[in-house]
Amino acid sequence: MTRATEALRDAGVSIWLDDLSRERLNSGNLASLIESHSVVGVTTNPAIFSAAIRNDQSYAEALAACASEGLSPADTLTRLTTDDVRQACDLFAPVYERSGGVDGRVSIEVEPELAHDAERTVERAEQLWAIVDRPNAMIKIPATAEGLPAITATLAKGISVNVTLIFSLSRYREVLNAYFTGIEQARANGHDITRIQSVASFFISRFDTAVDPALDASDDASLQALSGSLAIANASVAYEIFEEQSSTERAAFLTSVGMQPQRLLWASTGVKDPRLAATHYVTELVAANTVNTMPEATLQAASELDEVAPDRLATYLREAAINIAKLPAVGLDYREVSETLEREGLEKFDDAWNELVANVTEQLGAAR
Repeated sequence: MTRATEALRDAGVSIWLDDLSRERLNSGNLASLIESHSVVGVTTNPAIFSAAIRNDQSYAEALAACASEGLSPADTLTRLTTDDVRQACDLFAPVYERSGGVDGRVSIEVEPELAHDAERTVERAEQLWAIVDRPNAMIKIPATAEGLPAITATLAKGISVNVTLIFSLSRYREVLNAYFTGIEQARANGHDITRIQSVASFFISRFDTAVDPALDASDDASLQALSGSLAIANASVAYEIFEEQSSTERAAFLTSVGMQPQRLLWASTGVKDPRLAATHYVTELVAANTVNTMPEATLQAASELDEVAPDRLATYLREAAINIAKLPAVGLDYREVSETLEREGLEKFDDAWNELVANVTEQLGAAR
């Protein structure tokens, strides 16, 4: 492993790869990243699978088999994606065992169309969990208002959950409550809560992308200077909430009977502003008991770092809330920004999924 990724691990950061494809699995690329870059997990989403199945010829044989069986596009997609996730879970099985179930996790997301339907989300989460049939899988559920009860209900069934698309601090507090409630219900239902893991995926770069243009346009140099930093400030306050909630009586009791902490996962860590270093959302987000899920380009850049400062995120905390509160000075409302980002995130995944369905439909037709 590289010195930099080893330093991130030692600082308490678990590195997960934000990508998966059959080519990565079959070529040994993912296995190599586990060995050389300290990768201990994988996240997927509709956009990732859309790109993989559209561009990767490794799926041709499986698509032909699905066509010969007369499978629908929806059933074909379920087979292709769950097969990939199951294979990845098997690859990460040693990491899963070595970490006591903390890492070695592979996430698969419920369809975007279910984001506002709690009942169907829970049903689909159960189906995906059963199809993948691996203890180190995680089911991704977006943190919409309707997603919150679905998260609780899914956890209550003993299923590990990756809560995704979190942008605001208020929503993150609700996610933590949904997690605690789900664990309480899982325990009451007789599940071994020591085996249930969850992460709260807090999105980073998209926040800066949304607010930086207004900061850059300000006539106030002190506001301009905040460009590229408010997403990290947002994350630092979220981490403070994580630590506060972890020390409550409720959390202390649940921990005493086996609850695992719901770690914060930094998502959307690929840099979109060319003014920022490629590793900006890696080096500035170092904190114990966190996960950073990186696209491969970010991972490669991180592996070449000369040094990693432990607890770097703490340096933002003192002025984080103060700086976030300056958004109205550039005509922005924190709540509106967060709600817009959630809506746009769902739309992007929905568009990617629809594109994927259309692509698979076309390929199935060609194979028949």
